[in-house]
Amino acid sequence: MAEDPREYPSRPLVGVGGLIVDENGRVLLVKRAFDPGKGLWAVPGGTPEVGETLKEALVREVEEETGVKIQVEKLIDVFDLIVNDEKGKVRYHFVLVDFLAKPLTGEVRPSFETPEVRWVGLKELKNYPLTATTRRLINLALEKGILKGGVNNVYG
Repeated sequence: MAEDPREYPSRPLVGVGGLIVDENGRVLLVKRAFDPGKGLWAVPGGTPEVGETLKEALVREVEEETGVKIQVEKLIDVFDLIVNDEKGKVRYHFVLVDFLAKPLTGEVRPSFETPEVRWVGLKELKNYPLTATTRRLINLALEKGILKGGVNNVYG
């Protein structure tokens, strides 16, 4: 397998993520096939291509990973994801830009990168092993009132 260009970067990479919430308050999650976070559940997202805006990148990535078309609503947060290897060297460094979005279509389909895709109710989230960044995003959305469900900070 070819080397992952995201590993051991010379500078941080930009990534986008989408907290996609349907009319029933369910969140769209994908099971990651690759590191970082292989085997864990996360919000869909990825990296922008050259010449692509962050919102355009999110729309493309969500459709590629899940089959769902979305409308980006607003920015939720920007933060760093830094993962060190066992020797302390930076293996991954992303600046993550997370947006709230709503689905324009609801039927999901898996992809090579995301072998499982599901709409998950807030109360069921505790049953899913989430990436740390997805737990952080969901807790932040609950704190800001973006997500509602009376289940504050149960994912941390």
